[in-house]
Amino acid sequence: MSAHASTNEVITNAFGVLSLPGETAWGRSVTLRGVVTSAEAITAIKPDWEGKFFIQDDTAGIFVEDSNHRRPAPGDYVEVTGTSHPGGYAPFISYANWKKLGTAPLPTAKPVTIEQLMAGNEDSQRVEIVGTIRTAREVKPLVVYEIVSGGYRLTVYAPPLKDVDLQTLIGARVRMRGTACTFYSGQLRQLITVELHIPFASDFIVEQVQAGDPFQAAPQAVNSPGQYKINRDLGERVHIKGTVIYQRPGEDFFLEDDTGGLQVKSHQDTALQPGDMVDVVGFPGFDHFLPLLEDATFRKSSEPGKTLKPKVTGIRQLQGGFRHASLIRIQGKVVDRIQQPVAGSNGGEIEQQTVLTLQDAGILFTIEGTSQEINQALGQIEIGSLVDADGVCFTHITENGNLQSLQILLPAASGIHVLKKPDWLTPGRLLGGLATLFVILVVALTWTIMVQKRNLALKGLVQEKIHAQQELQQSHDLLEWRVAERTKQLKVEMSARKEAEIQFKATLSERTRLARELHDTLEQVLTGIGLQVDIANEVVETDPPAGKRHMKLVRNLMTQTQLELRRSLWDLRSRELDEFDFPEALKMNAHHIAEGTNLKLEIATTGDVRALSEVTEENLLRISQAAVTNVIKHAHATEVNISLHFGGHDVRLRIKDNGQGFDPNKVLGASEGHFGLLGITERVKRLNGNIQVTSTPGQGACLEVLVPASMDKVIKASASEESEKSA
Repeated sequence: MSAHASTNEVITNAFGVLSLPGETAWGRSVTLRGVVTSAEAITAIKPDWEGKFFIQDDTAGIFVEDSNHRRPAPGDYVEVTGTSHPGGYAPFISYANWKKLGTAPLPTAKPVTIEQLMAGNEDSQRVEIVGTIRTAREVKPLVVYEIVSGGYRLTVYAPPLKDVDLQTLIGARVRMRGTACTFYSGQLRQLITVELHIPFASDFIVEQVQAGDPFQAAPQAVNSPGQYKINRDLGERVHIKGTVIYQRPGEDFFLEDDTGGLQVKSHQDTALQPGDMVDVVGFPGFDHFLPLLEDATFRKSSEPGKTLKPKVTGIRQLQGGFRHASLIRIQGKVVDRIQQPVAGSNGGEIEQQTVLTLQDAGILFTIEGTSQEINQALGQIEIGSLVDADGVCFTHITENGNLQSLQILLPAASGIHVLKKPDWLTPGRLLGGLATLFVILVVALTWTIMVQKRNLALKGLVQEKIHAQQELQQSHDLLEWRVAERTKQLKVEMSARKEAEIQFKATLSERTRLARELHDTLEQVLTGIGLQVDIANEVVETDPPAGKRHMKLVRNLMTQTQLELRRSLWDLRSRELDEFDFPEALKMNAHHIAEGTNLKLEIATTGDVRALSEVTEENLLRISQAAVTNVIKHAHATEVNISLHFGGHDVRLRIKDNGQGFDPNKVLGASEGHFGLLGITERVKRLNGNIQVTSTPGQGACLEVLVPASMDKVIKASASEESEKSA
């Protein structure tokens, strides 16, 4: 059951603390009772763990950190009060105070597999596990065991067994009951390894010990650990005898006999020399798919040593681990050299270890050694040299037998030989040449920068001159513009003067024309009236109907004469104005024509109103007059819309009525005595304009006249030329 339903509730069991999520495991109050399962083993090996211990209740085990650094004893039944902490891997109890309530038996250890234990799931729990002892060393007051179980290595801390030689326990099968303690990366909160802390000697049970002294068994060949043997027990030590070819004290050494070579891992620090004969007892194992002996002990043999000759080989012959751990001679070209700090055999650090990288058949491998003499010899070899080396072949292969890496371990400085020095163009000389070239480039770059600065200064002077020239050109252009503007102004003034002269001449011409028109029309009409009156007077007594007919004709002639006279008088009055307003004249003319009728007029002017040529205005006025007259005489309309639009490229006159309409294809012409539409068309042609008549019987009619602005300018220019010629 979860023990943290509320943040204010006190947690009373270990499982409740362990089940807290990481973000909520800070500062929760904890009070629980349980049995101390481990304390002495921790503080004996790790003094900085003073006051830290493990406790277990009915729900689980948990780690406790006492704020007063007091240490209980395993088996104490205590009450712990503190606060929860998320820990670096699993939650624990911090800032704890405890008091002893009595003693109690330790909780029953839970049997687990090595996989469960190494997964970290049993952290702080009391567990039971079985394994085989590989090494045992005394670190008072405890014994530190290296246990192997199911392919895992486990470090175990336990009290010493009474009257037992630790070396006799190597290879023994044991059953252990203790508390699992995890080690982790605090920043990542990830598991690193697991140890087992055993509180009492009675919890370390030896179930089976290997019989006899393994050194008394018949020695096997060096290559036997990796070969098939019926009924082999991997937990049983084997006895190997061979010649030492290389040693890294406290870490490993290499043996060789007629069957091959073998790596032997041993923490025994007895010094060996190449050529020594030794007897070795160890556990067979594999590293990178190659056999070796682990956790070995050895003795120097009484047999005299011998010097082994290296086997000459190429790197391609080393595939599949062939010649692994054997003394070989191999050739290659030095392609690189690095130096790195390493720990010496006494635990200190030598200044540098030199490692050469060689290449043979396109494959890279390294040469290294542990002594200062070897490092000096390797440091003197130039990159690019062709060398051969006598050393131990130490290979790593993949599961398919492919060569993954190769190291040549030099036993002595005499094992490296320079066969050919590098060509003259070495990497060092190449670097020197590049450095010289770099210096030259720097000088050239400096000179280029100086030249660029001078060019920039010269460019600045040129730009100033160009700027002055541009200002002078601007002044010249401004002067030319002002001259052109003044010339244009003079032309406008001259044109205005000429236009005034032309208008005066046009006015005089129009009055002369009007006088002639009055003479030709009015006089003739009056003459005709006189004749008709004379005729009527003669026949009125003898033929009264004929007299009436002639008098009716006289009346018609008088009516026509009255209209013509009124129109002529209006034209004279319009042109006498100082400023002739064409739109207003158009409006007044239409109203005069419609006077006395029930016709409703709507007249509108749009666009940019401007003065037109006299010819254009006169013709448009006559067209409007004729159109309105036709509407009154023939259309029987009640409304007429007249619109005058001044466009940028034309002048449009539009006259629309709501009369009875007509068929444009059946209009009566001059042959029938109708001259209205014909006269309008002839006036439009004189203006080089366009006329459009649209009508439908019963739906009124629309007359639209368009005069191009360019044509109006031509008419003005022609009038101006005529005026100049007259002048």
